[in-house]
Amino acid sequence: MRIMTGILLMFGLLSAQQPSLPVTSHPATDAVQPWRLSVQLWTFHKYTFEEALDKAAELGVSWVEAFPGQTFSSKFPDLKFDHQLPDEYLKLAQRWLQERGLRLVNYGVVTLNNDEAANRKVFEFAKKMGIETIVSEPPEEALALVDKLAQEYRIKVAIHNHPKPSHYWNPETALKALKGRSKYLGLCADTGHWPRSGINALEALKLVKERLICFHLKDLNEFGNKEAHDVPWGSGINQMEQILKFLAEQKFSGVFSIEYEYHWTSSIPEIKQCIQFFNEQAVKYFPPRWQPLFKKDLSNAVMKPGSWQFTEGHLTRLGGGDIWTKERYGNFVLDLEFKLAPETNSGVFLRTGSIEHWLHTAIEVQILDSYGKCPPDKHDCGAIFDCLEPKVNAVKRPGEWNRYTIFCKDNKINVVLNGQPIIDMDLNRWTEVHKNPDGTPNKFNTAYKDMPREGHIGLQDHGHPIWFRNIQILKLD
Repeated sequence: MRIMTGILLMFGLLSAQQPSLPVTSHPATDAVQPWRLSVQLWTFHKYTFEEALDKAAELGVSWVEAFPGQTFSSKFPDLKFDHQLPDEYLKLAQRWLQERGLRLVNYGVVTLNNDEAANRKVFEFAKKMGIETIVSEPPEEALALVDKLAQEYRIKVAIHNHPKPSHYWNPETALKALKGRSKYLGLCADTGHWPRSGINALEALKLVKERLICFHLKDLNEFGNKEAHDVPWGSGINQMEQILKFLAEQKFSGVFSIEYEYHWTSSIPEIKQCIQFFNEQAVKYFPPRWQPLFKKDLSNAVMKPGSWQFTEGHLTRLGGGDIWTKERYGNFVLDLEFKLAPETNSGVFLRTGSIEHWLHTAIEVQILDSYGKCPPDKHDCGAIFDCLEPKVNAVKRPGEWNRYTIFCKDNKINVVLNGQPIIDMDLNRWTEVHKNPDGTPNKFNTAYKDMPREGHIGLQDHGHPIWFRNIQILKLD
């Protein structure tokens, strides 16, 4: 019941009085609570802000940390993403985040000093963008002002540690500076820069534990070398298993930002190793929440041999039929991304009672290259096939990644596509076979109110190229 309540709250489905439907946004798909895994976009600073968001979405994270000065977009090469960006472009940035299901949670490293007007611009920007924590290295004489503003705006400020000889390279310096300050001030622990400065990261965390707000989490290939570089977590010198175990014991609840500063244009595979390591460790200490629908070896799938495969994290059809879960699901949230080729037709099957007789025992959320069609009909992308058309046509051009969130709870089905709510369906309104509530016909021999409320989930092979990634499910029962 606790998990169900938490999910309803996350989606805005639960109020003090009654549920509020429909689902209107993509969820955060962290493997556990209360830990949130983010990407510091400096990891992709050789790309534009818009491109960096695509990279973050590819990784399957739900949170990002921005830094000031990143080129905004190839469409606007003269603009930089920072707290000076005009509101019209901030709204565009918010739309990009929403479409990809990302949340801008932190911002830094940014300058804060004794200039109150300049500081307020940063805090106002953070307030507009929903940022929780500003990461900075303010001079000690500015901390009183920074603390005052942090309390006023209810936005945290985390002091970051660049390597020696930066002022806060030694955690003892930061702790002394923070003495007597409010709970809104603390530390952003960069576990790469500490060992570059000759400081053991685990011992530093034990020292500053009560002041920890967030992380730039890193593992390095060497200790005490300023030129040391990032390596996949758990493969370097940083005692990463012990660090995460210590944080779990301390009941740390905060944001871990991946800031991977190596192989700048080819870091995705190594970052995915970091994410896998993090999630494998996290579920040792917290109940698992979001989980992959299919294992990488597809051992929990029903399909013809060789008909589907995972390649570089993408589930791709090779031909030969649909792919199904062995497990049956009732109430759940399914979150996935898909990419189409021109004229592709596919679909997501829900609660399939019989794989052999799927046509009349499954509910299909349509996948189709229907980009630009207006208005959409009951066969276009996002439709409950042949039964209910999407409210808007939100599918992207072929070759671009789309994101689906499909929420199934008893008689309710809600679908969000690329940040837009498109389906709010009550199965109980479909009371007759071959007939929709609006009087139009459908081809199904089962009235949708009588469709199974539990069954297999499937992805359709309609003979066209289709790619899926980041296929995650959260059980609500």
